[in-house]
Amino acid sequence: MTLQSEAISRETSGDFAVIPVIDLKDGLVVHARAGKHARAGKRAEYRPLASPFGPPHDPVVIARALLAITGSPILYVADLDAILGRGDNFALCRELADAFPGTALWIDAGFSDVSDCAFWLPLGATLVIGSETLAGLEAWENIRASFGNNVVLSLDFDEQGLRGPDAVIADPALWPNRLILMSLGLVGREQGPDFGRLKDALGCEGDRAVYVAGGVGNLDDIKQAAELAPTGCSPPRRSMPVRSPKKKSPPSCEDGDLKPKGCKRRS
Repeated sequence: MTLQSEAISRETSGDFAVIPVIDLKDGLVVHARAGKHARAGKRAEYRPLASPFGPPHDPVVIARALLAITGSPILYVADLDAILGRGDNFALCRELADAFPGTALWIDAGFSDVSDCAFWLPLGATLVIGSETLAGLEAWENIRASFGNNVVLSLDFDEQGLRGPDAVIADPALWPNRLILMSLGLVGREQGPDFGRLKDALGCEGDRAVYVAGGVGNLDDIKQAAELAPTGCSPPRRSMPVRSPKKKSPPSCEDGDLKPKGCKRRS
């Protein structure tokens, strides 16, 4: 997928941002290609990224190109080895942090509790907490108590629904001020993100920034997501975060997988 910064700016507004994502595995930048090198969402099968942005062994070069194209102040880095529980790419993440001191680094490294988070604190990064790796509701409450809103919560969904503690999705009061809706089964398919789930969340988010990830494959997907008024999105692992502007209307939820407590169904 080739994205031009001018095209992105035409399709989006000041309330929406495209956030580049880099997946690291075995010291390389990798990505999913459903039906080819990997089944959607199967991280162990991701293959080295073939891209004009740079070689897969040089994440700094690839990140520099992606940041230039998107104009994003944020770089999202997913350490797939850490998520899979088989080591980490901490050294590469440190290289990225050192290379882009003016860029906010979001790190997704399979955090399950506060002790997992502590290991990554020297990077000064924002931690992305995936529901699929959370040890439980108590672990999430301890993370929130320790780090407040300096974390992003990713609600991770597969074909069966939410992966992680049901209580986390049931109560919006538990959500931080930044929320990602990740459709793991759509990663690599380039068939568009789950817009239905995004609409449900935008009825309940209050003043939160809401992001959608998984399945984003082209500018039309970006445009459609932006029209729903979220905050941002994220290519080359074919995923996008999206934030919504502040709303003053009371919260409401459509029927769907996302049905937090305290939200009224739209009439």
